[in-house]
Amino acid sequence: MMKPSLPQGTRDFSADVVRKRQYIFQTIRNVFELYGFQPLETPAMENLETLMGKYGDEGDKLIFKILNNGLDHPNKKDQAISDFQQVLEGKNNKGITERALRYDLTIPFARYVAMNHGQLSFPFKRYQIQPVWRADRPQKGRYREFYQCDADVVGSASLLNEAELAHIYLEVFRRLQVPVELRINNRKILSALANICGGTDKMTDITVAIDKLDKIGLDKVKEELFQRGLNEIQVELIEKYLAIVGNNDEKLKQAESILGSDEQGKTGLAELKYVIDFMKGTDGSYPLTIDFTLARGLNYYTGTIFEVKANGVQMGSIGGGGRYDDLTGLFGVSGIPGVGISFGVDRIYDVMEESGLFPETIAQGTKMLFFNLGEAESRYAFEIMQQLRNAGIACEIYHEQAKFNKQFKYAEKKRIPYIVIAGSEELASSTCKVKNLETGEQRTINKSEILHSFDY
Repeated sequence: MMKPSLPQGTRDFSADVVRKRQYIFQTIRNVFELYGFQPLETPAMENLETLMGKYGDEGDKLIFKILNNGLDHPNKKDQAISDFQQVLEGKNNKGITERALRYDLTIPFARYVAMNHGQLSFPFKRYQIQPVWRADRPQKGRYREFYQCDADVVGSASLLNEAELAHIYLEVFRRLQVPVELRINNRKILSALANICGGTDKMTDITVAIDKLDKIGLDKVKEELFQRGLNEIQVELIEKYLAIVGNNDEKLKQAESILGSDEQGKTGLAELKYVIDFMKGTDGSYPLTIDFTLARGLNYYTGTIFEVKANGVQMGSIGGGGRYDDLTGLFGVSGIPGVGISFGVDRIYDVMEESGLFPETIAQGTKMLFFNLGEAESRYAFEIMQQLRNAGIACEIYHEQAKFNKQFKYAEKKRIPYIVIAGSEELASSTCKVKNLETGEQRTINKSEILHSFDY
């Protein structure tokens, strides 16, 4: 008999885990709603042409493609073999696959806006909480199926949106009590770096390499830049750029001395300064940090880019995003600027679990277990239970009459804080015995008073 297993990079979630994840989801959802965002859901799969070419060469390799139906049909067998050969050569073939699982929530959102822009009120602010799939190598904090929580604003070029999204990040992690560093950069600054290094065609080579700085180190980044065709002088300039240090104001001055002659560089630095000045505290401090090494290696970003990292935990980014002024142009609808952020819920969960940040009450489901002591007693218990349930208090009755020890163990295993015993004596006096399993305290209470006798 085959041993059951899961696809690599996927997970089952027990009740405790689901409740903790829902705590994160609800915290993020509440803040999104507080800032005027409305919910949206899109299909798990998209047409392959919707996704391909939107994430760069590195991203395209990680898209899960879905095989078409009917490939086992006898009349299609020879054609399918030929089509498969093309797919194995790295080419797309509609005879084999026309659809794929979504890689992120941003491109499906752009597709939605492009299809519905005539009916939407702009600026359109949406949030989306759904799973995405990537054919990545599974490791700590990196899965093949995981949830994203996105908030995006489209139809507005105002940098006020960037400031609001930064505040959303800070508010969510304040509520979750996760200490984080919110980092910010601007892709126009990186474009200026590419221009000075020989032209815009160098942009992708530079950003893809820089985006790996934390993972592979400076020497490996330089090596990759050489492999991508940059010369010694260009790599030295990039190294000087990556060496910028100091507080936010000092970093801006250093960047200006390197990139200030480029028009895109001037614009990018001005936009960056606007956002951080908008966030500046009364004491002159900033709740976010300029990081000129931040690249966000996705081709659709055009302006401000964000990344969030948890302090004191060995983990990749737990959030990221940025401005993408021509994203809907990929679908034939131009002139709709946008900016958005994303929360990596699975990594946030791992950080909170590792740091013991979940409230203890989250794991509790059922608040009261009624012991099953017989037919008449169960009917009596059921009547009381319905009063509690109508008041929103979760409770249940043991499924069959059994020894006290067995029912006690059930309550302990499910971490139910209260047990209720209602036998023939309690039925005759319209009372019940309620025991707090944590403290051991037991009280006899009139059935009409049970609702108001405990802190549930």
